[in-house]
Amino acid sequence: MHSFDFQPTTRVVFGEEVLSKLGHLAKTLGAHFALVVTDPGVARVGILEKAVHSLEQESVSVAVFEHVEENPTTRHVANGARFAKDFGQLDLIVALGGGSAMDCAKGINFIHTNGGEMEDYWGMDKATKPMLPSIGIPTTAGTGSEAQSFALIAQENSHVKMACGDKKARFRTVILDPLLPVSAPEEVKASSGIDAISHAVESHVTTRRNPVSELFSREAWRLLEASFEVTITEPANLEAQSRMLLGAHFAGIAIENSMLGAAHACANPLTAKFGITHGVAVGLMLPHVIDFNSKIVGEHYRELFPSSLSERICKLKTTAQLPSMLRDFEIDEGDLPELAKEAANQWTGQFNPRPVGETELLQLYESAY
Repeated sequence: MHSFDFQPTTRVVFGEEVLSKLGHLAKTLGAHFALVVTDPGVARVGILEKAVHSLEQESVSVAVFEHVEENPTTRHVANGARFAKDFGQLDLIVALGGGSAMDCAKGINFIHTNGGEMEDYWGMDKATKPMLPSIGIPTTAGTGSEAQSFALIAQENSHVKMACGDKKARFRTVILDPLLPVSAPEEVKASSGIDAISHAVESHVTTRRNPVSELFSREAWRLLEASFEVTITEPANLEAQSRMLLGAHFAGIAIENSMLGAAHACANPLTAKFGITHGVAVGLMLPHVIDFNSKIVGEHYRELFPSSLSERICKLKTTAQLPSMLRDFEIDEGDLPELAKEAANQWTGQFNPRPVGETELLQLYESAY
């Protein structure tokens, strides 16, 4: 049995309409001045307005930074940190949105409290000063970033993704309100949902898996696998959306305790070089990685799904009309060696249960082409 060091420190509040409790939960953290980090899409559908109202009802002053974009870079974090500095007496950060808002908020927390640049925190435990308490409110059932202590931030020019981790960056409180993801566009539900599924699958078999991570990855898979197709075919099904949101959170906890694998290592260069949405990219590679890894962890995959797990993933993707081949994008076969070279430098690959280098990663890209 693998050893582990489980350090749960986050309060999780789950249920319909719990967004209305934001102000009260902020006050329990001693907040008087809150920075809300979000994106324009969240503002358009009225979620931001509800969050701000709840904070202001509890006499918490609010400033809103709503310039987060998909796959946040060092530029977004730097702009947010400057905005936070201008706000003045900040004592709480609220992340409201998808994984990009979660990561950007963590990044802003690093810079606002410890100074420097995002590159200074690439790795683990690089922050030497205390960080502000924060609240994470996911509006998509996807990344599970609200359950993790890592901020995934890309360098502005190179698009290299930096994993910047510190337990001090972890959200003190997480609000899981299943009413929030209901308003997400269909393509977002599809890509974020398959991303969450990939987290449950990959975290279940990594070299760092342990009894705690396996507990959460199994339950995450159970919730997600049974609900993903329903959220696609019945968008207003709140019970299915509730299971997806909770499943994505559990998968995030599994990642926090076991990391990820080759599917994510392959996906990151696809996003950086060709602009493929992260969830779409990782979902595209996942069945091929499962087949590749099955030679040594097939039994662990069967704990999740007794027959062919890769075929089940493909069926889920078909229901969501997600692409299945790299050739569906503007990618030439000649691009694959360079993609493999970049994938070999991704930190998640080192936790894959079957060792991967450029040769193996090229084979995975070729099988997906």
